[in-house]
Amino acid sequence: MSMRVRCQNDLRQANSQFWGRVFGLFMQKGREKSGYSVEEAARLAGMEPSAWAAVEAGRVPETAAQLRSMAEVLKLSSAQLGTMVLLCQGAWEA
Repeated sequence: MSMRVRCQNDLRQANSQFWGRVFGLFMQKGREKSGYSVEEAARLAGMEPSAWAAVEAGRVPETAAQLRSMAEVLKLSSAQLGTMVLLCQGAWEA
């Protein structure tokens, strides 16, 4: 039984990492399209560059405020942001 639980946890973790990376790629492509460096985008969002880079690498934003500030920098509409989050919702389900 513990093997089954461990396999389920491993699968959840892999799923979360996959969708986190997909979300990060959306954010990276949006930043690149906007012409910002990681440092510029992070500064505009009120974040550390390492935090922005972590999102692009697959670590999803921990708070709605952080998510909104990143979306504002990239000039994403509420509908665009909502679609991205809905598509990648598995990233938040670790």
